[in-house]
Amino acid sequence: MNKEIQEYNDSQNPEDKKICTILSSEIDAFLSEAESKIWHRHPVWFLDGNPVAGYSKLKDSVRLLFWSGQSFDEPELQNEGSFKAAEARYTSSDQINLQDLKRWLDKARNIQWDYKNIVKRKGVLIRLK
Repeated sequence: MNKEIQEYNDSQNPEDKKICTILSSEIDAFLSEAESKIWHRHPVWFLDGNPVAGYSKLKDSVRLLFWSGQSFDEPELQNEGSFKAAEARYTSSDQINLQDLKRWLDKARNIQWDYKNIVKRKGVLIRLK
């Protein structure tokens, strides 16, 4: 696991640390070809330089974010922001459904919008996959 991500996980309270540890382990295992790093102070995984999945500690929960998640057609994911992102929020590690998570990660690999070039395209997203 990326050392900075481990430090991020370790800095959380005990329950949030469990959530973060499960998420990082599963994302690392499923997206083994992805680059992972702390980006904008949160763990994020990239495929070919494009952010696809990450999580962050919010005031009341841990948010799992998929940059292209609105295109996944998954009712358990809630729309986030004005682009194509969708999220799931957890307050307890036993809320994480590993089957759902693996299905979402598979979709994160296979359904992508081009966030890497969003600034160059002046906020316009194009579908990559």
